Amino acid sequence: MSRAIETIRNIGIIAHIDAGKTTTTERILYYTGASHRMGNVDDGTTQTDFDPEEAQRGITIYSAAVTCKWKGSTINIIDTPGHVDFTAEVERSLRVLDGAVVIFSAVEGVEAQSETVWRQANKYRVPRICFINKMDRIGAGFERVLGQIRDRLHAKPLPLQIPIGAGPVTNPGGFTGVIDLLTMKAMYWDSESRGEKFREEEIPEGLRDDAQLWRSELFDTLSLCDEDLMVACMETDSPPMEVVLKALRKATLSGEHQPILCGASLDYIGVQPVLDAVQHFLPSPIDRPAVQGTIPSGKQEGEVAVRNATAKDPVCALIFKVQAEQHGDLYFARVYSGVLTGNSRLLNPRTGKKEMVTQLWHIQSDSREKVEAVEAGDICGIIGPRDSSTGDTLCDAGNPIVLESIVFPETVISMAIEPESSNDRKKLEDTLKRLERQDPTFKVKSNVETGQTIISGMGELHLEIIRNRMVRDFNLKVKFHKPRVSYREKLLGEVTVRVDFTRALPSGTISFGLTLLARELKDASAGIVVGHRVPVEAMPKQMLAVLLEQVQKEAEGGGIYGNPISGLNLVIQEVQYTEGESNEVAIRTAASEAFRKVLGEGKMAILEPIMSLEVTTPEDFLGNIQSDLNARRAMIVNSDRRGDLCVLQCEVPLVEMFGYSNQVRSLSQGRASYSMEPCRYEIAPPGVADRMM
Repeated sequence: MSRAIETIRNIGIIAHIDAGKTTTTERILYYTGASHRMGNVDDGTTQTDFDPEEAQRGITIYSAAVTCKWKGSTINIIDTPGHVDFTAEVERSLRVLDGAVVIFSAVEGVEAQSETVWRQANKYRVPRICFINKMDRIGAGFERVLGQIRDRLHAKPLPLQIPIGAGPVTNPGGFTGVIDLLTMKAMYWDSESRGEKFREEEIPEGLRDDAQLWRSELFDTLSLCDEDLMVACMETDSPPMEVVLKALRKATLSGEHQPILCGASLDYIGVQPVLDAVQHFLPSPIDRPAVQGTIPSGKQEGEVAVRNATAKDPVCALIFKVQAEQHGDLYFARVYSGVLTGNSRLLNPRTGKKEMVTQLWHIQSDSREKVEAVEAGDICGIIGPRDSSTGDTLCDAGNPIVLESIVFPETVISMAIEPESSNDRKKLEDTLKRLERQDPTFKVKSNVETGQTIISGMGELHLEIIRNRMVRDFNLKVKFHKPRVSYREKLLGEVTVRVDFTRALPSGTISFGLTLLARELKDASAGIVVGHRVPVEAMPKQMLAVLLEQVQKEAEGGGIYGNPISGLNLVIQEVQYTEGESNEVAIRTAASEAFRKVLGEGKMAILEPIMSLEVTTPEDFLGNIQSDLNARRAMIVNSDRRGDLCVLQCEVPLVEMFGYSNQVRSLSQGRASYSMEPCRYEIAPPGVADRMM
């Protein structure tokens, strides 16, 4: 059954870990009738955390897609993880979503991962609304969190509600409901019906003046964004609701402002207004700009192509997730244009191959509904492709287009893996390939010198989850070795090398010479850039291409210690090409020698990953935690108070953080918590290179 595109809302639920994303999603599914039981994170019974590992740990690991209906709108929801190790799930979800609901804890406020997901939403220009959750907790502060959203996220929040009380519902003055600033009514939820029923009443006497002040500020700000509302506000104190909603929608879709709501999902308070806000303020696919890509081949190769969100345009879809399963992979795709039908063949421009689309499914968490066709603007599951991966475009072969892919962060931690029995070696290789295709932040490579298989990921938890999956889902018995940090290497300054390669062979002499300039790029994240200053007449074009390819290949092979090289610019300044003598073998050999001379004569530095660390602890344990951080080479960049808790923001080398989760618990009697995310690479102290030797 097709869904009217103007009624579709493709949204993500994003937040820091433990802000209440999954609990809020469970309430949404229950109130919309998509689920007949309300799951609980602590009991491991939620719909979106259906993986056994998620249920056991009480955290979201894999983004899950669910669909529900609310007042005539179809809402496709992707519930995303909050843990930094699984940030790729947020990245790929935001790439294909039209809007987002950002959840903040009223106690912790804006946390480290809150900033990360906000930046990711900015990157893809995703309009968003915000929900300040956990207003029923001790230490909840609505205005404090609003201030953090303004100051730390550089956002322009627009509160549409204010809380009635704060803190535990059972306490006098605790959180009992919200005041809607648009209708100027107090809303209270019925706990007996688990929040399904709620009532509207007049605003309590002691809160009317505050509510009127908040409402005036809301309308003053909104009037600056919409001329119709400004005129209406001049004529009356109660402008028509349709004019207000139109102005709010306009401000949200432009990204100028973010509507703010509040509640307590666990206590069933405030969830239905979030659904109303999704329907009223977040975009449908036709409210978003037409998707752009490039033409991959033919006379128009490289030119910009546009696909509108309509069934009339040629079909075009982006794969944003691959889920490895025992009996064939499931591909999650966003259809941007045209109509995707079952039993069809589409082109993958990256591979140049046509892929079969044998079955289409609407995904409901871990269950599926088979459909015959999916139209522009919708999200679906596909079974059939074999050689596609995350970020690939599937399109009509007669109208090819390549959409912008998804860029994922570099891995920061590695460990060696081997099967317990040599009989499982082939099975391990196949399993690792499938997991690598599913998770773009999971990398597999072989160490040529040791013969070991090295797997890399975003953190200890990330690799631990993958290890458990191998045992549980693929029945593999494997051995893991101690984790190691993914270092980088960087050239400091610049060096110029000259190679004149000559070799006498029975068939004749081969020779080639080149001068190679290597210099550091100030931006270490820029990777490797290879260029040349060789005149057109100096050597044939195809041989120059061979030379550039070999230099690139050598540089990508790693530095002195075998680590990837960052921030390197290689320029071929001149060549000595002799017709009849300078063949491909000579060129490749000379390029290899030149790069080895760069490593030998240049000053190479080891770069280590530095992490942003945020530790939240009761004051009683602050001294112990600070002492431990100093021993780990941490630099404390800021300290703050959130209620009765102290928050330390630090930068610390990743190599010093192994086992920190156990240590911080023992230092604080289990009462401190922390979050960590990659920050940058920095030159490591001399001892690191010594250990590598």
